[in-house]
Amino acid sequence: MGAQGTALLDFGAFPGASDASVAVASAGIGAGSLAECWIFPAATADHTADEHLVESLKVMAGGVSAGVGFTIYGVNTSELNEPVEPMPNANSVFQATATTVGQKIAQPAVRGVRGGTGTRLYGKWNIGWVWN
Repeated sequence: MGAQGTALLDFGAFPGASDASVAVASAGIGAGSLAECWIFPAATADHTADEHLVESLKVMAGGVSAGVGFTIYGVNTSELNEPVEPMPNANSVFQATATTVGQKIAQPAVRGVRGGTGTRLYGKWNIGWVWN
């Protein structure tokens, strides 16, 4: 084993992001070295150790640079999305569109709704790493 340690993967303040990365400096790493990482279940300022065990977070190591280090990448694997719902006090807005024979008909414009965004992670997560 060349080296081991932990890093903090930061998805930012709430509401966070769907992905994040952190550079790990490790001067002894070689061009042919293999780096690996995992979620390390220890509390951070943002999350308990138990949250580390159940969160929909996938981590992977890559981008090995000889004599420099590597990068840890994290992505949220949840496939849940916020429900699409009408915005409060949104007026119905219609726009005229042309038909194939040149007539105009009223069709609802796309606005007055919110949601549909995929879930995001926030805050800092402990990631264990090793390379050889």
